[in-house]
Parts: sequence; C-alpha cells; structure tokens
Amino acid sequence: MKITIKDTKGNSQGEVEVKFPLIEDGRGTQAVHDVVVAHRAAQRMGTACTKNVGEVAGTNKKPWRQKGTGRARAGSFQSPLWRGGGVVFGPKPRDFGKKVSRKTKQLALRKALTERLRAGDVVLIEELKLTSPKTKEFVGLLAALDLKGSALIVAQEPDQNLMRASRNVPNVALTTGEALNTYDVLRSDKLVFTRGAFEKIEARLGKD
Repeated sequence: MKITIKDTKGNSQGEVEVKFPLIEDGRGTQAVHDVVVAHRAAQRMGTACTKNVGEVAGTNKKPWRQKGTGRARAGSFQSPLWRGGGVVFGPKPRDFGKKVSRKTKQLALRKALTERLRAGDVVLIEELKLTSPKTKEFVGLLAALDLKGSALIVAQEPDQNLMRASRNVPNVALTTGEALNTYDVLRSDKLVFTRGAFEKIEARLGKD
C-alpha cells in the first residue's frame, strides 16, 4: 500500500510504500478491544476508600444497657446501621490495571493503523518544524493540510516549539512515534505523521 507524502503547505511530494504488513479484515479486532480496555482501565485512579467497623473512631462502650430501655439492642457506636458507622464491603484503594502481552499490543496497533490507512485518515508530511512557539503558525499549518475535526500530531521526537504552539488548540493532541499506542490511533479523526515518526512506527511493527 502506498501513501501520499506532503509538505507543510499541503503540496504533494510523491508517494511512499508502507513497509509494515497490513492486516486482513477479521483479524486483530479482539486484540484492539483488549488493548483499549486495558488502556482505559489503567487511567482509573482507584483511590476510593471507606472505613469498615474496625477503622471507624469510637469506643467499646455499649450505647445503652441491654435490657429495660424498650429500644432495640445495640452493642457498638460503629455499627453499619448507625450514622457515622462503618461501611460494609465498601471500596478500598486498588489497581484496575490489566495485563496485555506485547504481541497483543503490537497486533492491535497494526490493526488500528491498517484500518486508518485504508480509510484515508492518515496524513504524512516530510517534516514538521516551527520557527517559533506561536499558535498562529501552527493553526496555519493545520489549515494548509486541510484538517477538520480532531487531529493527532505524531512527531519524530519531542519538540518544545510544537508542544507550546499546539497546547492551546482544541481537539489537537501531540505524541511521538515511540509513544504512540492503539488508543491514540483510534480516538482522533485524523493522524498526522512526520516521515521520521512514521518510519519509527514501521520499525516497531516490523519486529516479530
């Protein structure tokens, strides 16, 4: 499969061949699902915490004597039935992370990129360098590439000018070829790769 490469003004600079093997329909769908579920689960804080009967501050004294008051028997101020008492089976801090194998992650990324390439949602540019961290210059670049909706910019390496210029632009995210994951590939309407970043992805997906 070939993909058109453009310059920062949106002009075509020829075509390049996609070097990693594309995935046929019907394969890798479950891998994508597993990786996305694991990624979103890992974003959960898991800090919810409640106190059980043994952790609630209180005393061992009975609220009132056992018999003769006409009220129901009570043995503890920390009872879950009482206001301020302990919580039965309440949440505790936990890790929601799920384990996914390296091969499953690689298959999911290949599947996601294959589908985005076939849908024409991938834009490849020769190089992305800003002369200053000005949002106006970055917005002009997006307009030249005719990008609509949300976009993910995948750079070859972290760039301070690009980072500062893009952080105030809504619906635009920035990452690198080494940090790109399946969830990033799926969440944006368009994927903009620099040539160096795309080559890094090809190297990642070309490994067994």
